[in-house]
Amino acid sequence: MDIAAIYRRWLNRAIDDADLIDELKALDSERDFAALKDRFYRDLEFGTGGLRGKLGAGSNRMNIYVVRRATQGLCNYLSGSGLPRSVAISYDSRVKSELFARETARVMAANGVTAYLYPRLEPTPALSWAVRYYHCGAGVCITASHNPAVYNGYKVYGGDGCQITPDAAAAVQREILDLDAFDDPKLISLEEGLFSGRIRWIGEDCLEAYLDAVRAQSLSDGRPLDLKVVYTPLNGSGLECVTKILRRIGIRDVAVVPEQEKPDGNFPTCPYPNPEIREAMECGLQLCEKLRPDLLLGTDPDCDRMGAAVPDGDGYALISGNEMGVLLLDYICRRRLESGTMPPHPVAVTTIVSTDMADAVAARYGVELRRVLTGFKYIGEQIGLLEAAGEAERFILGFEESYGYLSGSHVRDKDAVNASMLACEMTAWYRAQGLTLADRLRELYAEFGCWRNDLRSFAFEGADGMAKMASIMESLRAHPPVKLAGSAVTGMADYLTGVGAAPNLPRSDVLEFRTEASKVLIRPSGTEPKLKIYLSSRSESMEQATENNRRILDDLSATYFPNH
Repeated sequence: MDIAAIYRRWLNRAIDDADLIDELKALDSERDFAALKDRFYRDLEFGTGGLRGKLGAGSNRMNIYVVRRATQGLCNYLSGSGLPRSVAISYDSRVKSELFARETARVMAANGVTAYLYPRLEPTPALSWAVRYYHCGAGVCITASHNPAVYNGYKVYGGDGCQITPDAAAAVQREILDLDAFDDPKLISLEEGLFSGRIRWIGEDCLEAYLDAVRAQSLSDGRPLDLKVVYTPLNGSGLECVTKILRRIGIRDVAVVPEQEKPDGNFPTCPYPNPEIREAMECGLQLCEKLRPDLLLGTDPDCDRMGAAVPDGDGYALISGNEMGVLLLDYICRRRLESGTMPPHPVAVTTIVSTDMADAVAARYGVELRRVLTGFKYIGEQIGLLEAAGEAERFILGFEESYGYLSGSHVRDKDAVNASMLACEMTAWYRAQGLTLADRLRELYAEFGCWRNDLRSFAFEGADGMAKMASIMESLRAHPPVKLAGSAVTGMADYLTGVGAAPNLPRSDVLEFRTEASKVLIRPSGTEPKLKIYLSSRSESMEQATENNRRILDDLSATYFPNH
């Protein structure tokens, strides 16, 4: 691979975006080969999450040429698939998101594919809804979810509203590999596309129908909720839909965090706009100290993840993704049984990395709990299977530990608009009983035991990052741990070979180790150059469970990645 030659070609051909021109010229003057290599040593890979990467010039970056090439590949895939030749497109607040969405629409239209384009930024679940509303063959959401501001992405959905399957992603990738980023994508102007009808704005009827579908998942009695809420969209796309749904359930006292209210892809208050991280919620927590609300809500930039904090003692306690999942499962079961709306043979779905406490809660209410691989598309797939069997009403909740929740079959992806509504209703219901969510969580721990769940990520940047992660996974397979935190490893599952794993799950590069009271799962991230370690321990006290997770992580780090 002649990286210098590839760079020269980009320098000569990448002329449609002034930012890229300046960037490429600066690289020419800097003569930094390491920087050139990182940008051009490979094409940004199209996987089950579509594309995700740092913004900038180069084949290993997110830019209009990579987007055009991916869109042409998707068009070619649609042409041979027999799927409807129409695509819904949305985007979030990130830098270049609107540009990439319009470039996607231009390529689609040039290929005779009708492009339904949201006229303004909207949440990812609203894209999943639009795909099915317009009976499209696919959907594209321009977002990098909760990644730092230097990232953007291109997330692809199937006609069922789920993110595309691994087989479909592989088929699209094969189409992309045959294309040249500069010569092959077809293109017409946005104006020509709108005039011809091949590009169409998504109407307010679609968005209102989505909000109606979310409202239909309400478990309240229809009376306005007397609740005080602080909300932060983290400078993302959630403001419109979240505030609208809260008004629809009768909440009038909603204070939006001013520093994080308006869309801003630079995310000036938090370098990592992820409600899983305390730093991202800090502005909201500070406002809580002044306003003393019943609940703090935060949604990530594309509004598919929801974080929360609740009053606890003199301050506010953040609720983890696993804790919120367990709280919602318990609440939904209690309310449905109370109101007589629990379906026969109810089903909840979560992932293999989510807390085992969910199994105990599900068993308490007679709910079948299904576990799937990491990624909400697999939860959406289970909804689709139930729907195909004429049993969609059996689905009562899907959740993953990474702050994703869905209580209905209206969309096939995690939905922070839906989750925000449910969190408010749940808070109001327990408040009427003199309880906070923190109080209810303590009751659940007293009943089922204290479960501590932790996630640690180790970053492996650069051209050799993927190779390093692969080497660690190979070492774990060849020489698995026999003890963790002083306890014998009693079980191991390799989801790549299927050994020890549930037979119905697709193959995935994940390892699981269990001791009597703990489990740990290790997997390379599918969207970031990170190795993720999921730790879970059950004990009589939260302090003991936390210490056990710490010792497990120390053991793994010392043996398998001591220098990282």
